[in-house]
Amino acid sequence: MGLFKRKSTQLDPVALAQQQRQQEQLEVQQAFQKGITALRDFIAPSSIEFSSSYFQIGTRYARTYYVFGYPREIRTGWLSSFVNIDEVVDLSLYVYPVESQVVLENLRKKVSQLEAGLQIDAEKGRVRDPAKQAAILDAEELRDKLQVGEEKFFRFGMYFTVYGNSLDELEFVSHKIESMLGQQLVFSKPASAQQEQGLNSTMPQFVDQLQIRRNMNTGAIGTSFPFTSADLSDDHGILYGINMHNSGLVIFDRFSLENGNSVVFAKSGAGKSFTVKLEALRSLMLGTEVFIIDPENEYERMCEAVGGAYVKLSLNSPTRINPFDLPLVIDSEEADNALRSNLITLHGLLRLMMGGAQAQIAAAGQGGAIAPALTPSEEADLDAALLDTYAKAGITNDPLTHNSTPPTIHDLYDTLLHMGGNGPQLAQRLRKYTTGTFSGIFSQQSNVDINNPFVVFNIRDLEDELRPVAMYIVLNYIWNKTKTDQKRRMLVIDEAWQLMKYEDSANFMFSLAKRARKYNLGITTISQDVEDFMSSRLGRAIVANASMQVLLKQSVSAVDVLADVFKLTSEEKKRLSQFPVGQGLFFAGQNHVHIQIAASQTEMSLITTNPEQMRTLEEQGQIPLR
Repeated sequence: MGLFKRKSTQLDPVALAQQQRQQEQLEVQQAFQKGITALRDFIAPSSIEFSSSYFQIGTRYARTYYVFGYPREIRTGWLSSFVNIDEVVDLSLYVYPVESQVVLENLRKKVSQLEAGLQIDAEKGRVRDPAKQAAILDAEELRDKLQVGEEKFFRFGMYFTVYGNSLDELEFVSHKIESMLGQQLVFSKPASAQQEQGLNSTMPQFVDQLQIRRNMNTGAIGTSFPFTSADLSDDHGILYGINMHNSGLVIFDRFSLENGNSVVFAKSGAGKSFTVKLEALRSLMLGTEVFIIDPENEYERMCEAVGGAYVKLSLNSPTRINPFDLPLVIDSEEADNALRSNLITLHGLLRLMMGGAQAQIAAAGQGGAIAPALTPSEEADLDAALLDTYAKAGITNDPLTHNSTPPTIHDLYDTLLHMGGNGPQLAQRLRKYTTGTFSGIFSQQSNVDINNPFVVFNIRDLEDELRPVAMYIVLNYIWNKTKTDQKRRMLVIDEAWQLMKYEDSANFMFSLAKRARKYNLGITTISQDVEDFMSSRLGRAIVANASMQVLLKQSVSAVDVLADVFKLTSEEKKRLSQFPVGQGLFFAGQNHVHIQIAASQTEMSLITTNPEQMRTLEEQGQIPLR
């Protein structure tokens, strides 16, 4: 019997805890590895079958190409059409730097060979080969730039893999891309009998198994930069939507361009009013005042939500606008010309009122030429009557008299009626606006208060014949307000085609578009009748004068017209008639992007007119029941 027992070994508590943690970490790592294996199995295709010129990956067919030929000079951004093509394509570019000393030695040898070839041709009496001469010049130029460090030399490999749901679709896509590159003298070939290596080379694993490369200098490599999609994301401005090329945000300030004018074209239901309302709402939050001419009562709910002024124009409405109002211009030079400028505007308006619209409608119906609304003698008598009417109200060219109460169309009617010449006949043509059917609305003193940052003029309830006249008068009223105090303002003209139908109103609109920049005004022109709008000389001029354009989904017949004006690519033409609601092309200056208009839920509840969306919002209690 021993006197001593062996003492049992007990681990230190700290060591025991550490051992336990190690065991737990090991279990976590094992579980993680199992997870990786399971995930790889999950995302991997069921099979990959390679043939000599294509391969089948799962249920899809694919083909890998390599580029072997380039033109002598290649333009910057030549990959733009390739990158933005509406097809699934995997692209890999491999760039290998080469020591300049090695290149210089090879260039020296190459130049010597070419010069020797030219000398031999000359001795044998052969015609001088211009290709050899160009090659010598190119090599010498490159050698000079390499020697001073201006250029570097690279080996460049370009591979791409195209996909299709069937062999026929694969052939179609392959031919499409080959042709697109071939138009730029960039030539490609399928990686015959090397499709597996081609797939590995275009996968994102940085392995060049094809090793088909071309010599390029720095300039040529620079033109091959693949990220060519435009980016419209400024530090200032409002959010318009999402750039569908790169998922970036389109944030832009239209007033940063040479002018703040824009045009929006789209077919009915494509989202043009939604886009403009969203822009107006966000511009308002940044301090921009907004005026809107609303022909369809689309802006009332938004106007009420922001506390704006809603001006309803109709024969039964108490609202009155006097086209004889003069602006209270601060600028002395502008003040001296205020009366003369308004007289020119009134001439155009009165031609429209005295039969200009009817004459154009009648001429169009008969297929004849459009006769002028007024003869030269009638124009002269009308001018004299206008000056006399203002004079009777105590208003002359002197700016100090411009605070007097202005005359009205009724006063002009009386002047014409009691003067000689063509006066009485002209008065008869004005009668319906003074004592006839359309009396009251534009023949009395103005009682409109537009001292509000958000003002909507509703003309829905006006007769069709009166609408262009009303839009003309409202535009002039807003224009006078704009000249009074120069703030950043936005003027939205919805359904602008109603003005473009008539020569005088179209001229007035174009005049505003040209002069708006001076008064910090940005005019937004909206139209769904693209063909009629663009068929007008002034319509095209208004589009050309706008620094920002938005093209949403178009009818097939309108696509060709817009493609000619905006120089759209074949891919953009194709998309323009197929865009879903809220998507389109956003042009700003020299750049344009494919945009998805994006609104928050709150903004959506204020601006949508889609019946299904409104019904959903009503059920959710976000807008009141109708």
